[in-house]
Amino acid sequence: MPDVNSETVGRAQGVYAFASQSDFSLLMVLNFAFTEGKYNGSTLSVLGSNHVLSTVREMPIVGGSGVFRFAHGYAQARTYDNSTVHTIVEYNVYVFHYLRV
Repeated sequence: MPDVNSETVGRAQGVYAFASQSDFSLLMVLNFAFTEGKYNGSTLSVLGSNHVLSTVREMPIVGGSGVFRFAHGYAQARTYDNSTVHTIVEYNVYVFHYLRV
């Protein structure tokens, strides 16, 4: 299980909106902004539907910046803790991107 006290390597920044009349789904417009390590200053962009009540949700990576320029792939989200204080969501991200030479 992810640890709320683990080292921070970046931030998730963006917005979400309700996206369905029949189930609990969100439209995610999200950037993973890296602030530490070799990816510092780079971002990955997510745009897609998040079916919140599913155990594992898959959303597309539609681009990025810095090291991740022209990135594409997908992110899998899994919620571990959803309390009134915080929510812990693990994102496993699979990305193809070009190396700058």
